[in-house]
Formats: sequence, C-alpha cells, structure tokens
Amino acid sequence: MKSPDSEVEAKTNKSVYHRKGFGLKEEVEGELKSVYESPLLENLKKSGNVITQNGITVRLAEAFGFCWGVDRAVSLAYETRKHFPERRIWITNEIIHNPVVNSNLKEMGIRFLGTKPDGSKDFSSIGEGDVVILPAFGASVEEMKIIEGRNCEIVDTTCPWVSRVWNRVVNYGNGILNKESKLKFRYTSIIHGKPDHEETIATASRASCYLIVRNLAEAEYVSNYILNGGEAAAFLKKFSQAHSLGFDPDKDLDAIGVANQTTMLKGETEQIGKLFERTMLQKFGPQELDKHFLSPGDTICDATQERQDAMLQLVDESLDLMLVIGGFNSSNTGHLQEIAENKGLPSYHIDGPDCIGPGNRIRFKPLHASGCDEAQDFLPSGPVTVGITAGASTPDQVVGAVLEKLFSIRSQNAS
Repeated sequence: MKSPDSEVEAKTNKSVYHRKGFGLKEEVEGELKSVYESPLLENLKKSGNVITQNGITVRLAEAFGFCWGVDRAVSLAYETRKHFPERRIWITNEIIHNPVVNSNLKEMGIRFLGTKPDGSKDFSSIGEGDVVILPAFGASVEEMKIIEGRNCEIVDTTCPWVSRVWNRVVNYGNGILNKESKLKFRYTSIIHGKPDHEETIATASRASCYLIVRNLAEAEYVSNYILNGGEAAAFLKKFSQAHSLGFDPDKDLDAIGVANQTTMLKGETEQIGKLFERTMLQKFGPQELDKHFLSPGDTICDATQERQDAMLQLVDESLDLMLVIGGFNSSNTGHLQEIAENKGLPSYHIDGPDCIGPGNRIRFKPLHASGCDEAQDFLPSGPVTVGITAGASTPDQVVGAVLEKLFSIRSQNAS
C-alpha cells in the first residue's frame, strides 16, 4: 500500500518503516485466538445470534466486535514483539481503545509513552534503535517528525480507512482541479470529529486549514455564520481548540470540503455534508457550487457502518435493555450507545465483565458523561430479553465473559 503520508516518509533519515507484517502471522495466530476468541460466542453465532439461559434471552447484533483494521493492528503488534524479542518496543498511544488488549501488550513488555506535566506525550525515552508502533488511529505529522528524528524502527498499524481521510484533507489543501475552468481550487477542511481524539488530531495535522465540528449543532452554527456573518472573536472562542493556526472565519469558510473521523455516526456525517452543501448553494448558487463545496464522500469505515446498521436493526427488536460493550474512550462504541439512547431503550455502555456485579448491579458510562455511574437491580425479574453489541475494538473474549457474568446473576439468585 502506498504511504498515506509520502511527504513525511520522504523525510525519514535513519528510521526504518514497516507497514506490513514480518511474515509471522501464522506464528501469532494461535496466541491471538486463545486470548481474544470465545467458544461461547462461536456457539452463539451458530445458533443465529440468539441464546436463552436462566430466563435471559440474549440477542446479539449481526455485526459487532473486532474489525479488520483492529485485528490487523493487534496482529502487527504481536508480530513486532516476536520479530524484535530483545529490542525495546514503544507504542505512541493505546493501540486501540480496549483495556484488555492494551493490558496484554504491556504484559508482553511493550511500553507506552508517558506524558509531560503539560499533558503532551513524552518522546524522550525513545532511543536510537528502539522500535515504535503507531496505533490504528495513526499519528500526527508533528509526532512523526519527532519519532523519525530518533532514528528508530517504525511499525505503522494505521488503519487504511484513516489514511484515506488523510489523503482527502491533503488534497483539499493542495487544491483540486475544476474540470470546467481548468483551475485548482483550495478548500478548508471541515472535519466532523472530536478535537481531542487521536484520529482527528492526526487528520487535522495534515490539513493546511481546518475547522473541527463535533456534531450537527456545531455545524449549524458554522452554517449560520457563513450565511449571515457574525463576530469573528466569538466564533474563534467557541472553536478555540478546534481550528488551524491563524484561522479566519470571514475568509476561510469561503470554500470548504467536508471530512470526518471514521468512527462518527454515519447519518450525522451525511447530515452535516448535506447542510453545508445547501449552505454554499444558497450563498453562491448552483453554477459556483463546485468552487465552494466538496462532499465528504464515503469515508465512514465499513466496519463502523456495519456495526451501526446492525445496531439500528437490533434496537427494532423486542428488547428489555441493551448492553453496549467497549472501551469507555472508544468513539465508535459510544455512537452505538447513542443509537440505543435515541431509540429510548434502557442501555448501558460497559467496558467488560468487571462492570457487572456483585449481585444485580452494573457500573456503566452514561452517554456523553466523563465518568461512570452505577445502577442497582438493572436486570428486571422474570423472563428478560437483552440486546448485545460491541465496538470495533472489543474482542469476542470480552463479550463472552460479559454474557457469562450476565447469566450468573440468575444463577446466584437461584442459589
């Protein structure tokens, strides 16, 4: 695969890049299966994703858990450890947003970068000849320059769906040729994402001019500014952590191209794209639209879309409650939870089996909350139907362990 960031690659001095595995996939496959797969989940899939035990009927989403990109990233990390048994290996961030996977990597002797007092990453521990793994979310241009300057070996597990968005924002900034005028037009990247998410940070670092909007409400604020103007100072204050250096809303919103964090809600990204298309159509007219607006295209990753579609289908079933399993800092898991909340279904975002118990108790992360909450007697008495899904970073083993813990509640009560 061609480098998603050929400019940075060209600046590599003594650092060595690895974007593919080391030919050790078969050697690590057995270990990966033993750690991350679940016999209970395999049996559940064979039974049509429905199982009843101890008065609890579980309906499992058709698509859930590990996606191809996550599986690839984890496999590459295991191959890296096996290929470099005596070398110090670092990861610039959590390789994926799952506590079990990251804990396993630490037990294998893979080190995670620390932070400085100001909260930024501390690269000072990386020495010449060390190995550095880039997570599935990628790394920013600034981070790449630091890492490459330390003359180490780099293993890049960045998901191709992420690098696809990088290419889009780079093209926005470099200019896109208009077929009719034969002229290149440059566009500000409007990124639908979370400003503090690693993927969005990496994407924004590749955009020459950008603005990040978290949701449709913020996009509507920007749309109103484009059409009606306003106070630039107030605009910049609202988006203080979400725009490029020197951003001028009175100039830089004249031509825009939409991009996204690949794990956002597909429907919301589409709404934002259509909103800005209508906005620029209203301001500049149909003849000039292409000079002022570019559609985001289809840059929500396949796995995210499949899991969201499966969740939309699942919440239409007759369910008493929903369990959404995944890391608390996992964006794609949070959006699955959002689908359940929008349906008005009692739902709980948990990160693993330890969130259930003792007794009929559950610890969960409410939607958009920074911390966790607890609920007593979350599982109703009598026959109950529970929907189950898991984010793209969640291993089957974790989902299976949650089911075992769920079924055990009734066993404990019966005893």
